Amino acid sequence: MTGLEYVKWIHLLAAAVWTGGLIVLSFLVLAIRKATDDVDVLRATARMFSKVSWSAFGIAVIAGTWLYTDSGMPWSRFSTKGTLVVSVGVLTLIHQITAKRSSPAVRGIVQLIIVLLSIGIFGAAVALVPGP
Repeated sequence: MTGLEYVKWIHLLAAAVWTGGLIVLSFLVLAIRKATDDVDVLRATARMFSKVSWSAFGIAVIAGTWLYTDSGMPWSRFSTKGTLVVSVGVLTLIHQITAKRSSPAVRGIVQLIIVLLSIGIFGAAVALVPGP
């Protein structure tokens, strides 16, 4: 494997951790809310997920930028995916900062939007891969 293939592997793994974690967290929050009214359990879960997810997000962004820089692909092809990545990162940060003041319904809707945008990033990535 070449160095660029290793970077691609790391990028895909980090992106899978980010997006897969968001999907799992969505269902986990529903299960925790059904099992207990203890808000501290939800907060502890969110804090632990935050450590893993932000690390994965950062690694994915760094590796993805490296891939586009070294691939020679025009940056114009990167714009849709890049816009989605920035959007989901900003929305997630705002969500994390305002979560304590938001109602469960608002948090759930924002979380759904974040999950859908993250899945959209995968779709944009697939569209960027050159065909046969």
